Amino acid sequence: MKKEYLSIPTRPIVPAADMTCSQLLEGLEGCSFQGRQLARAAKVWAEALDEDICVWLGLAGALVPAGMRKVITTLMESGLIDIIVSTGANLYHDYYETAGHCHYIGTPLVDDSTLREAHVDRIYDTYADEDIFMNLDKRIGDWADKNLEERPYTTREFLRLLGEEAFRANPEKEGILSTAARLGIPVYCPAIGDSSIGIGLARQEERILFDVIGDVLETARLAALKPSLVIYAGGGTPKNFIQQTEVTNNVLGLEMSGHQYAIQFVVDAPHWGGLSGCTFEEAVSWGKIAVDAKMVSVLCDATIALPLVSASVLTRRKGKTRPGKKLSELVDW
Repeated sequence: MKKEYLSIPTRPIVPAADMTCSQLLEGLEGCSFQGRQLARAAKVWAEALDEDICVWLGLAGALVPAGMRKVITTLMESGLIDIIVSTGANLYHDYYETAGHCHYIGTPLVDDSTLREAHVDRIYDTYADEDIFMNLDKRIGDWADKNLEERPYTTREFLRLLGEEAFRANPEKEGILSTAARLGIPVYCPAIGDSSIGIGLARQEERILFDVIGDVLETARLAALKPSLVIYAGGGTPKNFIQQTEVTNNVLGLEMSGHQYAIQFVVDAPHWGGLSGCTFEEAVSWGKIAVDAKMVSVLCDATIALPLVSASVLTRRKGKTRPGKKLSELVDW
């Protein structure tokens, strides 16, 4: 037993001046703690793409103000992401940046009452112009009034149209919504009312209705098309919404084994009982993750882990094509 336990020695990583992100993470495979988990995430993600799978990306919190917008659009342009489920905050801030506005470097060590007087909103150490937010909220509501029919929309349908509008208004700016609309990548936002998009739509003369159960059915059908790799940058509603697709299919009478590959970059602890900190092992008990799934949980801020792992995967996949048909070839919306 002792020989079995002491069979694989750690290998100290040796940094080099010309080291790529991929080489850095390959070196961390022989180390311990979250460094090894970060390396495993890149390895599982890159190797899973050799199979005919569907890749789901869950985006929590406000990653776009933190500078993650182009990481995500690069993954989309490179064909490494098939479906996105996001908080409304990320998508609103994406629309804000695509419209040509900026988020600004700030500090949490500030008098917030002073920021309030200046109409500056703070997201931890990042600032934004509240006056522009207010104008953008109005713009979204006015656009919806003029362009949307009086019928329920899935969030995918609505966000595709909003993405098309973002591209039309500023085609030089690459955004998540505009890139998704151009590439035919579905984007879902199960809690769209919990965002400035929802606030903007509250200004409508005729209130838009969202078919959120349509979202549930659509994503379940998508999950049934192929085996899946799920990647979560943070937890929250996007994580559970993707997780539940397997359970939904089981309830609908289609036997599913759970997602086959799972990666998450989270900072929440599981012992509080919240979904954001839920382990993949716990998700196995629900049938959300397959019993034999390749699972990697990295306990790290997504603004650190996502760019590093993405750069590594992009390097490892350079020149490779993914097998099987694209999602757009399998689905007739």
